Amino acid sequence: MPRPGGTPLKGVLPRNAAFRRGRGKAFSLPGVGESVRRPRTLIVGTGGREHALGEALFRSETPLYVAGAWKNPGLVRLAKDYLLVAPTEGEQIARWARARQVELAVVGPDAAVAAGVADHLRAQGIVTVGPGAQAARLESSKAFQREFMVRHGLPGVPRHVVVNREEELPRAVASLGVPYVVKPTGLTAGKGVWVKGLDFTEDAEGIAYAARTLRNGGGSVVLEERLEGEEFSFMAFVDGQRLAPMPLVQDYKRALDGNRGPNTGGMGSYSERDHLLPFVPREDREAALSILTRTVEALRSDGMDYRGILYGGFLLTQEGPMVLEFNARFGDPEALNALTLFDGTDFADLLYGVGTGSMDPAHAGFRLRATVVKYLAPPGYPSQPQPGGTLTVDLGALTDLAVTPYYASATPGPAPGQVIMGGSRALALVGESSARHDADARVEEALSHVKGVYQVRHDVASVTDVVARVAHLEKLRSIPPFAAERNPTRSGPSPPSIFT
Repeated sequence: MPRPGGTPLKGVLPRNAAFRRGRGKAFSLPGVGESVRRPRTLIVGTGGREHALGEALFRSETPLYVAGAWKNPGLVRLAKDYLLVAPTEGEQIARWARARQVELAVVGPDAAVAAGVADHLRAQGIVTVGPGAQAARLESSKAFQREFMVRHGLPGVPRHVVVNREEELPRAVASLGVPYVVKPTGLTAGKGVWVKGLDFTEDAEGIAYAARTLRNGGGSVVLEERLEGEEFSFMAFVDGQRLAPMPLVQDYKRALDGNRGPNTGGMGSYSERDHLLPFVPREDREAALSILTRTVEALRSDGMDYRGILYGGFLLTQEGPMVLEFNARFGDPEALNALTLFDGTDFADLLYGVGTGSMDPAHAGFRLRATVVKYLAPPGYPSQPQPGGTLTVDLGALTDLAVTPYYASATPGPAPGQVIMGGSRALALVGESSARHDADARVEEALSHVKGVYQVRHDVASVTDVVARVAHLEKLRSIPPFAAERNPTRSGPSPPSIFT
């Protein structure tokens, strides 16, 4: 019988079977009269996602160690020791962690996951949350991701072509015959996708952007049909066999209000009290979960033991959820929504189960509350950011409003409550309430208690924006769907053309 809240896969081991076979020590909650030693835990990365991870682990009374490129003001307060290092330096990080007797590690940033930092940590005998470099190609190579999905007959794949040579770009565009998006195959921190009709209007512009990507060592580009719908993020803990899903989240990628401006890493997000979204019916949530489950099964069939976070970036269309991307780690800002709500048995124990292949999905509990996240970034972000500005945060006022600050691209300032902004998103404010509109109002009021020059999206989770998205889906779904010959993705697409 499946456990509530979890999706079992074939060949699932019983809870803590790995421990009984001597593959690790269980760090479970104590019984009456018992005490438990918490695992020394390393967080790789120093952004807002990692600060949220740190706070969740700190609530588990877990000794924390941090390795990352700068001193995050929140993580500095939590960490027992701190290594300043590029988060992609896996061998150095693993040696440092081993010397400090670290037993559990969580790899945060996409570049660190892609660089195989998890492989180095596991080689040192450290239980690690995060896939190895091979499985991380699900995110680090969009060409691999699409080939993988087609090969395994997974649903939700848009029409696309993979192009490896510049001279083949015009023929590839002509072969699609529909509005399209240009996706560099590698990591772009959420900023690399160009959409026809938003980022460019003429095919010549899209071809020129794709050509620059290839000339700059991109290896390949994916040209993909531009679909119409509304995006949502769906993350799950994965222990190689089981999935434990998190609440659905709506992310706001464009830099400016009204979904204007260039793509960013994400200027904000929200989640609803029922863990759905206003425009995502439960049956579409289940269809998306099925895609995630089948993806983990396909990874296992290819010999990849995926232990970490699987993030599905979905577009809910006229015909159901389509996969825009997979990420092999927590989303940022989405992690801030989910981790703020975490109310499971014990976060450290849950992560240890993920890393050892013995996760109990019932440990992944989340409060039935709404959350709203808004990121503050330096002026000009992301195209021409102006770092170095000071933010002065009235932490007492934020506490009174039940708003949580998470620090990202920022370092400690000269006075208490002050931080210096880097070149990216600097500070996230997270409101939590029984209703989205109240959580949003709390964050908006909290902004008045942050002094400095910054840019922020005020329309994240606004009533006007959410109503417009619901109306868009209702209108889209009232139109008869395209014929199966037009878009056969519901049952798995035909293999795409590959221009080499």
